[in-house]
Amino acid sequence: MDQGTGTGRPAMSTGADQPGPSEPTSAQTEELQRDIEQTREELGDTVEALAAKTDVKAQAQRKLEETKASVADKKDELLGKAREASPESASSAASAAADQARQNPMPLAAAGAFVAGFVFGRLTKRRR
Repeated sequence: MDQGTGTGRPAMSTGADQPGPSEPTSAQTEELQRDIEQTREELGDTVEALAAKTDVKAQAQRKLEETKASVADKKDELLGKAREASPESASSAASAAADQARQNPMPLAAAGAFVAGFVFGRLTKRRR
């Protein structure tokens, strides 16, 4: 029998004879606290990013605003080009086309015949 307990089991140590873990220094404690704070901030940023990704309504609204801005930019660009095209340039283009038609009337006549045939075909098809 063991002398310590009288139960046949070995006596348990009180820990006084074994070395315990060393106590952290104040510098180590401060470093751990900084690490904890930084981890909390990173975790908060991650949670915000995940929340933004799962917010379908906000994503759709953002995409809608981007599309509106893109359409407005295209509209402004086209209006700017239309303003640049002055009536003088339009009339000069029309007179150039008329001169070209006078010099070579065959393409214009062919196009006119095609249009006339198309209209005639549509009118006769409706009467049936």
